[in-house]
Amino acid sequence: MTIVRAATPDDVAIILGFVRDLAAFEREPHAVDATEDMLADALFGAHRAAEAVIARVDGVEVGFALFFHNFSTWTGRRGLYLEDLYVTPAASGRGVGRALLAHLAALALDRGCARFEWSVLDWNVDAVRFYRGLGAIGMKEWTVQRLTGDALMRLAGRVGQPGGCDPLADVRAGRLD
Repeated sequence: MTIVRAATPDDVAIILGFVRDLAAFEREPHAVDATEDMLADALFGAHRAAEAVIARVDGVEVGFALFFHNFSTWTGRRGLYLEDLYVTPAASGRGVGRALLAHLAALALDRGCARFEWSVLDWNVDAVRFYRGLGAIGMKEWTVQRLTGDALMRLAGRVGQPGGCDPLADVRAGRLD
């Protein structure tokens, strides 16, 4: 039986391990810059950026989901956006992913969200098939756009300046709200 519970600060190391495993699965094993301190601040700090839930089977952590709220101007309500979902290979096929998604769907409804959405890599056909089986609809006419690194700095007019999207930069610089 899968138990899904809210993550606690004691889970940060486990979450970071799952993030690294997910990055390896998504063919980007060296792309993870997050540290335990960064995740702890993002999930449990004064200005939380996201939340996470942990899945356990037989007393062992076997997966997680990390999510945050977005907002729809069309509905005038929040939405719930799933950033990451990961289930260990050993627990795959045991209903863990479905339990995590069902937990988040219920949470979205409880919080008055108009929708629950996420992105999936187009080559991950098993995940796409799984999501379609749950009733998810692919938003084929929409594409994700992303600015990072130098392009982000250029658009912000900050080329050659310190800063960027470092969530702990203000803390390290002594600038606190």
